[in-house]
Amino acid sequence: MNNKTKYIVLFVLFGLLVLIRVFENELFYDPYLTFFQNDYLYIDNPRREIFKLTAFTTLRYVLNTVISLAILYVVFKDKSIIKFSALIYGVSFIILILIYLYFVVNPKQEQYYLFFNMRRFLIQPIILLVLLPAFYYYKLKQ
Repeated sequence: MNNKTKYIVLFVLFGLLVLIRVFENELFYDPYLTFFQNDYLYIDNPRREIFKLTAFTTLRYVLNTVISLAILYVVFKDKSIIKFSALIYGVSFIILILIYLYFVVNPKQEQYYLFFNMRRFLIQPIILLVLLPAFYYYKLKQ
């Protein structure tokens, strides 16, 4: 793949991540989107369907993960990096979804800020922002 094609593919993949964010209200069931836009530290937890919320949060995480792995592949062209990244995403999902479910099932107003920040790891491609420079630095050191 030449550089021009590589940059076009990366642009499209990052564009997909942006589209997921832009159309999050239309694509995913998540009452916490509007909850956390308001003064959430002083209002009650929103009504939610736990199974539906978990399913849509999982879907969003999977979409972000697949696109992120594609970005890592286009940038590094190394299957071992993709395998390791997939392992990181898998283990992270298990840990994060358990913490997420704890906060969803046991909402406490004093924990909303922690929940808000932890939830970002599930719905945003933050892990990609950590892995890209980490693998770049790893490649430089080789």
